[in-house]
Amino acid sequence: MPEPTGVIHDIGYQRYTGPRLGRRSVFAALYLHGLRTAFGLGRSAKAKIFPWLVVAIVTVVAAGLTAVRSQVGEVVMTYAQFADNLSWLVIFFVAVVAPELVSRDLRSGVLPLYFSRPLPRGDYPLAKLLSLVTALWLLLGGPQLLMFLGAAFTTGDGVRGVWNELLDLLPGLLYAGLWAVVFASVGLLVASFTGKRAFAAGGVVAVFLMTTPIVGTLSIMPSQAVNELAGLASPSTLVQGVGIWSLGELLVSEDRGGGEHIGDFGPVYAIAAVLLVAGCVALLLLRYRKVAAR
Repeated sequence: MPEPTGVIHDIGYQRYTGPRLGRRSVFAALYLHGLRTAFGLGRSAKAKIFPWLVVAIVTVVAAGLTAVRSQVGEVVMTYAQFADNLSWLVIFFVAVVAPELVSRDLRSGVLPLYFSRPLPRGDYPLAKLLSLVTALWLLLGGPQLLMFLGAAFTTGDGVRGVWNELLDLLPGLLYAGLWAVVFASVGLLVASFTGKRAFAAGGVVAVFLMTTPIVGTLSIMPSQAVNELAGLASPSTLVQGVGIWSLGELLVSEDRGGGEHIGDFGPVYAIAAVLLVAGCVALLLLRYRKVAAR
């Protein structure tokens, strides 16, 4: 009978005896990884091109507005108007980043690895959502801080002028946060339904852009109430309606007719925005419960 020839090799595997950090650390790791992914950090140079191109555009616009203001001595665009006018970039940013955050994991099949750990099913989508909200807020809020610094150093009213400038900045940052929350909620929900990034990106763009003609159609209806409620049909005009109602002269310009196109329906726009975000988050959580159950 031949002797056994098998050999057992000790390749150094050992039982982990270090600290187990728990749920908060897992959530924080997912959040930071998502935020880095949004800006292409830690990834290839190709992945950095689009996000940093968008960052460059909004920064150049903010620097230009600051330079013009320092020369003419008048406010060219308020902080809230900056977030409003540059919001079209947010659509394309979400269309590119949201699939990177969730569609890649769906397609590569790594979600069972995430959920095999003691990770609550809701933590994964919430961490991804929070990272996208943060990225969008930085995208719109960061240039506003640049504008504020430029205005603070050129104001001729001393401390009072800086304080007044800060009071104008805070609503602009809050308005940027509103854009971030609404667009991140809608965009991430759409992207979570497919593992193909191209389909996810197209779906996000379609949701935001194809609802705009509906608003235009409702705006020319013979009913004034329908005209004033038309903005509810699109996420972009919904956010603008909330801004017009809550910020008033900080956002409304003459070409908007004094904000009269929403009439007295400002609270309706605010409630609709809350319901939209809540609905998207609820559907997102439900979506990942189904994914985890497979």
